[in-house]
Amino acid sequence: MRKKTAPDKARDFLKLIYIKLIRIDDTPHKIAIGFGLGVFAGVMPFAGPIAAVFLAVLFKVNRISAFLGSLLTNTWITILAFVFSIRIGSFLFGLDAEIIRSRWTALFKDFHLSSLLKLSVIEIILPVLTGYLIIAAFSGLVAYAAVHIIMKFVKLKRKSGLKIWL
Repeated sequence: MRKKTAPDKARDFLKLIYIKLIRIDDTPHKIAIGFGLGVFAGVMPFAGPIAAVFLAVLFKVNRISAFLGSLLTNTWITILAFVFSIRIGSFLFGLDAEIIRSRWTALFKDFHLSSLLKLSVIEIILPVLTGYLIIAAFSGLVAYAAVHIIMKFVKLKRKSGLKIWL
């Protein structure tokens, strides 16, 4: 048996999430909203599966799909979204993106709690968090739409008695 490559592992992970999603017994709308909230929580820094499940409970949508959405996006999307969040936030606040990036780099290069307190919230933290909120909201909406379409299709196929290929 050959060793699985990274693309093989990613494909298997995505297939597992797909299988878990189509087996959920709930309305397509609740499943899709839960998944979208999970993706939203997964993209946001310092959030993740626990925040996703909390949001799902708060909005009374499917908790399992929220958990799966956060697992799909947690950590690796957050890291990728960092650069874009700086760009979006700095654009919205009229600041220079390179200055914000260099201050974030300096902050985490030699991190001390006192240095975090010295940072200007408006100049550094607020633009980055605003950028993350926009990216997370957009990602959550796209995930909602995609999962809603898939779940409608799956439920329609089940209702008509056709076998769903996995």
